Amino acid sequence: MQRRRLGNQGLEVSAQGLGCMGLSEFYGALTSEDDSIALIHRALDLGVDLLDTSDIYGPFTNERLVGRAVCDRREAAIVATKFGIERHADGSFVGFNGRPEYVRQACDASLLRLGIDHIDLYYQHRVDPNVSIDETVGAMAELVSAGKVRFLGLSEAAPHTLRRAHSIHPISALQTEYSLWSRDPEDAILPTVRELGIGFVAYSPLGRGFLSGQIQSLDDLEADDYRRHSPRFQGDNFAKNLELVEQVAEIATARGVTPSQLALAWVMAQGDDIVPIPGTKRRTYLEENVAAAALELEPADLASIAAIMPVGVASGNRYDKRGMGAVNQ
Repeated sequence: MQRRRLGNQGLEVSAQGLGCMGLSEFYGALTSEDDSIALIHRALDLGVDLLDTSDIYGPFTNERLVGRAVCDRREAAIVATKFGIERHADGSFVGFNGRPEYVRQACDASLLRLGIDHIDLYYQHRVDPNVSIDETVGAMAELVSAGKVRFLGLSEAAPHTLRRAHSIHPISALQTEYSLWSRDPEDAILPTVRELGIGFVAYSPLGRGFLSGQIQSLDDLEADDYRRHSPRFQGDNFAKNLELVEQVAEIATARGVTPSQLALAWVMAQGDDIVPIPGTKRRTYLEENVAAAALELEPADLASIAAIMPVGVASGNRYDKRGMGAVNQ
């Protein structure tokens, strides 16, 4: 596994990370805890050391899972977690919280659940519109000074927010959705992070699994799967997006790879400052994804992909109205 730098503060991670959210929530039936831990261990064995979690996944249970997985492999793992979206234990949504006192409380709670003495990369999960970014990042900077956090990140932050945050304390990574069908960051986000020397972590690089070609109808998703309520998976949007995926699959077949591998290789080809964090519950898909890190796309491949997947080609927003209101803030 190749390695890539995130930011200019010394954070170096595997060129592909592992998104752990789906091991605890959102994407249908869960595997056993033992199987989930075995999956994380396999990722580490393959050289994937960036493990991405958040306090709200589960809620709260995903951090405990990741903590148990790394308890005897701490030196091999780079643990990234997040704060800023509050949920009750029953999963209900409370709101966004960037108040300094909450930042400190959330960090201590995450450290306890993870069972570690420091967080390698700590993100503000969503920007709180009611709290100055100066105050939030100022509190995050105090965590770095205290040795509780090594590097800071933001998730779904707008260019002006990034600039202000970076002036308070160096930001090492911005995490935002980025894939063949979510190319919005190319407009202003990617130019901004590159100007500031901030790394880019791409979540949902497989379009929440749609780009894998494994989802042919809503019947392929379990009743409690979050994606059933995602705009891109509904009605006419689903049919139109499926046509795009079928075209991606044709290119992948011509290259002798899977659609997932083609989609991941495309994200990684957009710059050596980009680290995708695909998630999966299955070892076979993990190994398939990791193999994509060695896939080099030819100019002809990139041209073919660009022809069928231009910016804005996906049908439907990536979140519902409430979700879209919290991104790029």
